[in-house]
Order: sequence, then structure tokens, then C-alpha cells
Amino acid sequence: MNARILIVGGSIGGLFAAVLLNRAGFDVTVTERSIHGLEGRGAGLVAQSEVFDILREVGVAHMVQIGVEARERIYLDRAGDIIHRQRTPQTQLSWDVLFRTFRELLPDSHYQKGQRAVDIRQGLEGVRVRYADGGEERADVVIGADGIGSAVRSAVCGPHSLPGYVGYATWRGLVPEAEIPSAAAEQLFERFAFYEVPGSQILGYLVPGSDGATAVRRRRYNWVWYRRYTPDELHAVLTDAGGVRRPFSLAPGHMRSEVVAAMRADAERLLPPSFAAAVAAEPRPFIHAIFDYAPAHMVASRVALMGDAAFVARPHTAMGVAKAAGDAFALRNALRATPDIEAALAAYEAERAPVGRSIVAYGQRLGHSLG
Repeated sequence: MNARILIVGGSIGGLFAAVLLNRAGFDVTVTERSIHGLEGRGAGLVAQSEVFDILREVGVAHMVQIGVEARERIYLDRAGDIIHRQRTPQTQLSWDVLFRTFRELLPDSHYQKGQRAVDIRQGLEGVRVRYADGGEERADVVIGADGIGSAVRSAVCGPHSLPGYVGYATWRGLVPEAEIPSAAAEQLFERFAFYEVPGSQILGYLVPGSDGATAVRRRRYNWVWYRRYTPDELHAVLTDAGGVRRPFSLAPGHMRSEVVAAMRADAERLLPPSFAAAVAAEPRPFIHAIFDYAPAHMVASRVALMGDAAFVARPHTAMGVAKAAGDAFALRNALRATPDIEAALAAYEAERAPVGRSIVAYGQRLGHSLG
């Protein structure tokens, strides 16, 4: 079967699916709304088994070696003393390197930037996707891999299928390790570090450099600070430097200076010294509000959702990329198993919907003390 498959959303999840489907012989095109591309937008990620599986599947298992191992977990108190240790080694990868690897596996002719989908309609001739510039494309299958603010989701779940804000957000930084003060580096590096109080948590770990480097002084320190915000407070924080209110997140360099200054002052006042120093070392912090979403359906006829366009799970699970990899495998396997597209997508949903629901519920349990 040489079905034409259009994947809306060119981040890691969309690329996972595109590479697997392309290698299975399908006619695959990815459309991505960003004009300039997505490199440089990611931070660090903790790889799960599905990520290792997809790396092996496409012949880049060596990427597992392009990671940084944290040999233990440590928990700090407010004064900065280590109050608990766990010997739980784990490997952290670079989102940028993972993205770039899979982007290079897909021919440029199959990846179109600057295409923002605004409407998806099904008919006898297949599925039509209309873009903001007025252009249209037709496909036999449309896969929504366009993330938390998915435009494809409404074609599957209806126009009011929106994720729900859970009451807190994450500030994030990604700092070249050489720029972390030595006292902080001595405590934080080579470890997965945590500081937790009711309503707040910060954690951090080393990841490879943007070029995949894992040598000492060429890596980056990735920190994530969970903080509570009322809806009104969140509205103010997500208003960018140009005065535009963004619904989900602000990228590096888009925060208002007074908001960043207030966050840094709070870090100095509230966090252990090593974490406060790591926060202060990040010149362009960014922020993501946290949402939950579990759709009633992942599929409507010939339109399917995957990744965060389907189930939005809290980042405590560290399973966002793994979930997307699992979805990509299931889509490839289902579409390869039968020429009946609707039956294939129904089989995909039957396999992946229970997994998505369980991950969302797991994230809710992990984030209970924060929300």
C-alpha cells in the first residue's frame, strides 16, 4: 500500500513517525509551522526504553553513547546540605541532538517549514489540510503530531478539546557547564539533584552540549523549576516582551525582563545556594505552563493523533519523548499490517489509548503536591 500520509507537526514525535513510515515504503510528508526550524528549542531529556528502541530501529544506536550519566540522585535542604542519596544511575540525552539526528534521516523534500495548519476536513477524496497562507494539501491519512496546542485535535475530538491548566509551570534553563560557579558545580554535576518543598520543586542534571559533546566543560546543565501560579498570575508571566499573551509557553529570549528579574530574586531567596547559582547563570530562561489532557478518541476515520496532540502528560513522568516513540512504532506497525486504513488506525488507537491514559494518570499522581 502506498498511501499518502501527511504528518502535521515536525518536532521529534512527527519525525519519529515520518522516518519509520518512510522506511516502511509510505509516501510521507511532514509540515511544520515554524519558519526557522526547531533546533535549539529543546533542553535535556531522560531517555526511556522506547527511545533506545527507536534509535536501534533506525540504525543510530550509537547515540546512546552521546549522553551524560548521572551516577546518583541527591536531595538538598534549603541550606544546601545533602539530606538523602540514591544510587540510581541514568543517562540524559540532548533533545537537540535527537531532533537533528532524526531530521537528517528524512529527505528535505519530505519536510516543509512555515506551514501552519488551520483546518482539517475529511471527504470522499481523503483528508484535506488547509494552511494559514491559503494553501491546501490532500492525503489518505493525516497524523496530528502538532503538540499541546494541536490544530488537528479538533478534527478528532471537537472544537473544545483543550488541555486543562493544572496550577503550576516550569521555569527552565540550559547553561554551558563552564558558566556554573565552581561551588555549585561541585555539588550538582554528575548527579541528578532535587530540592522539594510544598508547592515547588527544582531539579537539575547535565546533558550533552548542543553539538552532542559529552566531554567535561563542553556539556550543559539543565535545570527545571516547578512553581505555582494562579490563572491570573500565569497570564502575566506568559505575556511576552512584545506584550502578546502566549497560551502555553515562552521560548528563550521572549520573557519580559522584569519577570525574569523577579524569578531570579525568588531563586536567591527560596532555593539552596547551588540551585540559585545555576538559575542566575542562565541569561535566557524559558517557561512552560503545565497541562493535563486525555482525549476520548485518538482517531476519527482517517485522522489520528499522536504524542502531545493526543495525551498531554505532566513532565514529572519523563515519558513525553518515549510516549511519542511508542505512538510512532504503533502507527507504523498498524498501517503496515493492513491496507484498510480505517481498520489500521482503529488498531493503533486500541493499542495506544490505554498507554496514554495511564501516563497522564501517573503524571497527576506525581504532581499532586504541586497542583
